Amino acid sequence: MKIAISTEDKNGLDSRISHHFGRCPCYVLVEVDDQQVQAVFSMDNPYAQQHQPGMVPGFIKSQGADVMLSGGMGRRAITFFEQYGIQAVTGANGTVQSALEAYFNGQLNAAEPCRDSVEHHKHGHQHN
Repeated sequence: MKIAISTEDKNGLDSRISHHFGRCPCYVLVEVDDQQVQAVFSMDNPYAQQHQPGMVPGFIKSQGADVMLSGGMGRRAITFFEQYGIQAVTGANGTVQSALEAYFNGQLNAAEPCRDSVEHHKHGHQHN
């Protein structure tokens, strides 16, 4: 299984979780087998500065991710991930390592749109 995590930096398992998955500066991709980390890759978000709805979920799909962990995301992004067969999970915080542990322990398992997502969208800002 491959898990993508939105991050503020590229420090592998010590990277800090980003609370905005589409505009985060980086992603960490973690390959796991039976909840054991097999490989960790860090990369820049090519769409951090500008993107259209669906671009970032499409990029995450192209990386082979099965799960997307993030601090938060908008309703449209969650829908795009569902369409791609990727489990979207929000509410992650701390480091990649702590978010993975919370996910594996069942403390993170669903996606809820950002509370301020609707207000931002009324003003033309997109969360994906």
